[in-house]
Amino acid sequence: MQNFTLHTPTKILFGEGQIAGLANEIPADARILITYGGGSIKHNGVLDQVHTALHGRNVLEFSGIEPNPTYETLMKAVELVKKEKIDFLLAVGGGSVADGTKFIAAAANYTAAEDPWHILQTRGAHIKSAIPLGVVLTLPATGSESNSGGVITRKSSGDKQAFMNPLVCPRFAILDPVTTYTLPERQIANGVVDAFVHTVEQYLTYPVDAKVQDRFAEGLLLTLIEEGPRALKDPKNYAIRANVMWSATMALNGLIGAGVPQDWSTHMLGHEITAMHGLDHAQTLAIVLPAMLNERKAQKRQKLLQYAERVWNLRDGSEEQRIDSAIAATRDFFEKMGVPTHLSAYQLDGSSIPALVAKLKEHNMTALGEHHDITLSDSQRVYEAAR
Repeated sequence: MQNFTLHTPTKILFGEGQIAGLANEIPADARILITYGGGSIKHNGVLDQVHTALHGRNVLEFSGIEPNPTYETLMKAVELVKKEKIDFLLAVGGGSVADGTKFIAAAANYTAAEDPWHILQTRGAHIKSAIPLGVVLTLPATGSESNSGGVITRKSSGDKQAFMNPLVCPRFAILDPVTTYTLPERQIANGVVDAFVHTVEQYLTYPVDAKVQDRFAEGLLLTLIEEGPRALKDPKNYAIRANVMWSATMALNGLIGAGVPQDWSTHMLGHEITAMHGLDHAQTLAIVLPAMLNERKAQKRQKLLQYAERVWNLRDGSEEQRIDSAIAATRDFFEKMGVPTHLSAYQLDGSSIPALVAKLKEHNMTALGEHHDITLSDSQRVYEAAR
């Protein structure tokens, strides 16, 4: 096991009815800005619950944060924060709203001479302060409610970039599985796939004798495989939705990634597809991951065999057969969740692959993966295999 420092400061309030205690988590004199997306929280009653919990507080709203939050929209929120002297942010929604709110929190206090896009250009390294924030989660997927990272898109340049800084880690997150009952099937499926790939990116690398982390990761993968299809069939089953919600949070709160090598190449290639073509984040992960695993079979051999046995119960046949079957089972799971795994399923013929690779080069994504040896040529082969 590798050395690590693990600090997970986000307070989790999990379970039905937890939104009612929201006021206890925010200073009484705070000037609060509620941030959210397209308005589904108005229709499902979550926004009303939040306002009821914050009755008598100084509260404003900012809506319209996109599924892939854009710099252009978020900078409008930054202007509002400065104008209204907001000193606490409350993200109500899924990972995109949480990611966007983290950017707002940092950008509102940003002192660099450059415009706040510099936060993304430097991966968050220059953030010196941020407005405190909390999250009321309504879409389990990214784990952003309890980590210090975010991903933002700049429409004007077609860039999608990640940043990370402990100063934007949420102070608390409220996870009520009931708030997920009305999610469309597409968002349920995306959330399961997203959490699954987050787990894989930290698990399917190479062995470092981190038995606890491996067993945690395998437990999350098995839970998602078991409960994901059930969530589609029985969306108002509290037990199922609770297990999916907690799995998504645990997949990226730092626990399973502590002391182990991490990959994230699938994410980097996927980000470019989203930025160029507008596909959902999870859709791009489903496209890239099976092709990436095939490309990296030699480098990931030992962990792929472990994955085949422990997650997919594949024990018969040669090592190559077991590895190939595990990758095929992964692809089949995504397809079973209703998330296609080829570019062609999204009416993309592959003609943009050279442009996608050029964007990887522009963003300095030229040595990806746990060994930092995935070159642009390797990435191009992955894109081609995913057609």
